[in-house]
Order: sequence, then structure tokens, then C-alpha cells
Amino acid sequence: MPAAIQENQFAALPNGICLHYASAGERGKPLILFVHGFPEFWYEWEAQLAEFGTDHFAVAPDLRGFNLSDMPADLSAYKAKHIVDDLRLLAAQLEYKKFLMVAHDWGGAIAWNFAIALPELLHRLIIINAPHPYLFMQALASEPEQQAASQYMNWLRAEGSEDKLAKDDFAQLEGLLSGMGKSPTPWFTEDVRARYHACWSRGLTGGVNYYRASPLHPPTESNSGPLKLQLNPADFRVKVPIRVIWGEQDIALPKGLLDGLDKLVDDLKVERIAEGSHWVVHEQPGRVNAIIRRFLNE
Repeated sequence: MPAAIQENQFAALPNGICLHYASAGERGKPLILFVHGFPEFWYEWEAQLAEFGTDHFAVAPDLRGFNLSDMPADLSAYKAKHIVDDLRLLAAQLEYKKFLMVAHDWGGAIAWNFAIALPELLHRLIIINAPHPYLFMQALASEPEQQAASQYMNWLRAEGSEDKLAKDDFAQLEGLLSGMGKSPTPWFTEDVRARYHACWSRGLTGGVNYYRASPLHPPTESNSGPLKLQLNPADFRVKVPIRVIWGEQDIALPKGLLDGLDKLVDDLKVERIAEGSHWVVHEQPGRVNAIIRRFLNE
């Protein structure tokens, strides 16, 4: 029997940020933190909360800038280190010293940073379609295919992108949910659409500020982005056990981003879903749950 999901819970963190979160299961059971991406919110993980709340304390926050969580006005508040700190403080407030994390898209980008900076807090990390930051930096700096696939990031970074996303009843955002896959989106039902529209109506600036605050984007004449970064791969080594689920039809994040990952992660397993798009969490929730379950039972 699926676990019941409780919404409208808020954590006032010591750093001044208040995060909204949904949860399923009993506090005290092993914590599994689900971290969403853009343009989503905690509801991305509805099927996972219902499944893993049966034997874990499953928690899915709205990241800062999204939905019911605080939306700081300062652009610098959206640097990855601050969102990593939000997740650290949330787990501490829930009274957990170590936990599991599952993360997708921007949530995955934050989770990679979390695992690199705070490995002692994670039992393991499960990544879904989110590239390791060092490999993504290299691809954005030198690979024309990735630069072309990521041009949408520069569009989102531009001034006024949130207004364009909201235009015509969020037509652009709905296109993003289908345009990053190669198939229709039957999962985006009227009920799900209403949920997402309610979230987006609360504000989009926080979400696009993740792109604006990041140096990882295709280089332009006015902003060299990854070209100005001098990074040492040794600083990006991951000592936490990493399990990856990758929908191979992701057109924004091609499967080639997995190449070389084994050289940066001490303990790695990858499960590829050949027909899955960037939105594989929605497309095949049962299969994703089964893979996560298998990874947790190792």
C-alpha cells in the first residue's frame, strides 16, 4: 500500500531560509531526500514518496526559489554552495546525521556538489540525468554538440526570460516539458498541469536564477563561462557511492556526458534507460522506483 504524502510542512533554517517540503513515512526511519530540478518542485517525486515512504522517511523539499519555499531577491543567493547548505541544514533540522539522496536535473547538480563537499553526510547518492560538474564544464567548453544542446541555458540566463516563460499561460514551460524528450508527454495530465501552473504562478525568477548564478553555460562573446574556469579534476572526486539512472533520449544532456565518470567516482554503477528522456522520472515511475529500490538493497 503506498505511503500517504503530507504537504505544507515548513523548515525555518538557521541561515534564514524557510523551505517547504512534502514527506511520506515515519520520522526516525532512514531518511531519503529527493531533490527536484527546473522547472519542477517537490511534486516531481510524488510516486517516489509514495513508494519509499513505506520503509523510509521520504522527504522532498521545494528548493529555494521554487514554489512555496523562500525566494531570495539577491542573485548570488542561488549559487550552488548556498543550496547545498539548505539541504545540510534541512537534514539536521529533521534530526539526521547521515542520509540517502536521490536527485534530478538541477537537483542533481546540487547533489553532486553536496557529495563532493560533504561526503560524510551521505550513505549514497542516486543521480538521474544530471552530469558531474567537471565533465559538464569540459563539454560546455570544448564540445560543439553540447554547446548547441545547452543554448537554452543562455536563453534562460537572459533578462526577462521568466516573463517569456509565463506568457500565454506558461506555453514555453509546457514546451520545455515535452521539447527535452522525443515523445509526447502523456504523464502531463490536466491534474498534473494544474499542479505545475499553481507552482509556476508563485514566481519563476528564483528558478531561472539558478542558471544566471552558475558559471556552467555555453560560452558567449560577452561571457566566456566555462572557458575562464581552471579546475583540477582531483577537487571533484566523489568518494560517496554513486548510482546513476540515465534516460538516453535526453536531448539537452546527451548520454556522452557519462563518458569518463568512472574516473571521477570511486564506487559507480550506471543504469541506462534507452527510451527514456530527460523526464524519465515521470515517464516510467515504476521502473525508476524499481531501480532505486535495487540500488538501496545492494
